[in-house]
Amino acid sequence: MPDPAVPPTPPVPLAALLAREDLALRQIAGPAGAGAAVRWAHASEMSDPYPYLLGGELLLTAGVHIPEAAGSGTYFDDYVARIVAAGGAALGFGVAPVHDTVPRALVAACEAYGLPLLEVPPRTTFAAVARAVWQLMAQARLAELRRVSEAQHSLAAAASRPDPVPSVLRRLAQCLDGWAALYGPEGTRVAAAGREPEGEVVRALAGLARVVTGRASSTASDTVAGVHLSAYALGTGRGFALGAAAPRRDPGDHTIASVAAVLLTLLTGEHLSGTGAARSSALVRLLLGAPPEEVAPLLGPGAGEAADGAQRWFVVHARPDAGVPDPVAASALGAALGSPLVDPGRDAVRVLLPAGREPAPQPGWTLGVSAPAAPPEWPAADAQAARALARARATRTPLVRHSARRGLADLVPGDEAEAHARALLAPLTPALAETLRTWLSLHGSWDRTAVALSVHRNTVRQRIARCAALLEADLDDADVRMELWFALRRLER
Repeated sequence: MPDPAVPPTPPVPLAALLAREDLALRQIAGPAGAGAAVRWAHASEMSDPYPYLLGGELLLTAGVHIPEAAGSGTYFDDYVARIVAAGGAALGFGVAPVHDTVPRALVAACEAYGLPLLEVPPRTTFAAVARAVWQLMAQARLAELRRVSEAQHSLAAAASRPDPVPSVLRRLAQCLDGWAALYGPEGTRVAAAGREPEGEVVRALAGLARVVTGRASSTASDTVAGVHLSAYALGTGRGFALGAAAPRRDPGDHTIASVAAVLLTLLTGEHLSGTGAARSSALVRLLLGAPPEEVAPLLGPGAGEAADGAQRWFVVHARPDAGVPDPVAASALGAALGSPLVDPGRDAVRVLLPAGREPAPQPGWTLGVSAPAAPPEWPAADAQAARALARARATRTPLVRHSARRGLADLVPGDEAEAHARALLAPLTPALAETLRTWLSLHGSWDRTAVALSVHRNTVRQRIARCAALLEADLDDADVRMELWFALRRLER
C-alpha cells in the first residue's frame, strides 16, 4: 500500500535543483551524486524540527535558532541527527541575514551524518527555492503521466497482435525495464518476457503469485536482492496472476502493471475459457467448410427448434444514432443484448443472438431484427435484419422486427410462386428491385425510402419511374403494388 504521507508525485533529484542557475545553490557537505531526492521544501527555525517533518524534505533555515555558543558543544550534531532521524533529504542554509557564512560545525555535522548541506546565497529567497521544487515536481509529474499514457497505448496495441499474451508481457517488461511473467494455478509459469533475474528473485516472485492466486490479496509486493517485485491476481477466477520484477519502482509502475493485468484478464478469460475455445473451434470449422448447422451448437445454446431439429437464432443489425460503429461500442451492444457473437461492420453492427433472448431497444441505437432462423437460414435472416434496420431508420423507430407470419401468398405452391416472381421482376436490376421493395414497404414515401437507402429522394423518384417503365405497370394501382410486393417477398426467401 502506498504511504499516505508521501505525495503522489515523483520526487525531485537534488542534482536537478542544484542545476538551476537562477538559484545558484551550492552543495558544501554530504555525499555528492548519491541520488538524493526531495519530495517537498519546508522552512523552519525550530531548534528541533523533528516533530514537524514527514521525511523527504529539503529543510531551509537561516540559522535564527542557533545559540552563540553552539560551535563549542553538541548543538549541531544533535540538530543534524534529528533531521536525519526524521528522514530529511537535505538541509539548505541561508547565509543572510543572520549569518555571513555557514557555520563550520554545521558543515562537519552534515558531513558526519551524510546529510547533503546546501548553501543558499543571499539573493536567493527560500520562497524561490520552494517554488523551484514544486516546478520540478510538476515537470516530473507531467513526464510520468506521459510515460504512463504511452505505456497504456502500447500495451493496448500489443493486446491486439496475433500473439496477444506474449506481446503484452514483452511490452510490460520493456516499460518497467525488467521482467514480466504470467503464472497459472499453483504458481506455474505460463509465459515470460524480458531479462530474467537471478533464481532467488524468480522464486520469490513465484511465491508472490501464489499469494495473490490464493486470494489472500489481489496484489502483493516485495523487494529481494535489490529487485522490486509485484504480483497481480487476474480476474478470470481461474488462478492466474501477473508478476513483474524491476530494478526500481517509479510512481507510475503500479498503474502500468495494473493496465497489463486488466488486458491479460480479458485475454485469459476469453482464450482459456470453454466458450472462447468453442467459438475458436466454430470459426476454424466454418473456414474449413463445415456447414453452419454443424457449427451452431459450439456457439452456445439457442432456443426452440426448426422443423429439422436445429436451434434457432436471431440476426440483429444495428446502427448508432450518432456517428459510426466502433469495436468498443459494438462489444457493449452485444453485451447488452446478451451475446458475445458481434461483428462490428463498417456500416452496421451485426449480432447473432439465441432466439431465447428477445432483443430489446437499446439507448443510442437503431435495431433491425430477423425472424428466428435455423443455421441453414442464417443468410436469409441476415438479409431480413438488414431490411428491418433500413425500415427502422426510415420510420425513426428504435427497433423493427421482420414479420414471419403466414399470409395468403403462402397458400400458393412455392415453386410456382417463385417462378412467377422471377418472371415478373426479371426486367429489374438488383438495385432497382431493392428500391422498389423498400418504397413499397414504406407505403410509397419518397423521403423515408431515401433515408432507408441512404440516397437522395430524387434518386428514389428516378428509380421508381424506371421500375414502372421496365415493368410496364401503373405503380399508383393498389393491385399492381400488391402483386409486386408478393413477388418481392417471395424472392427474399
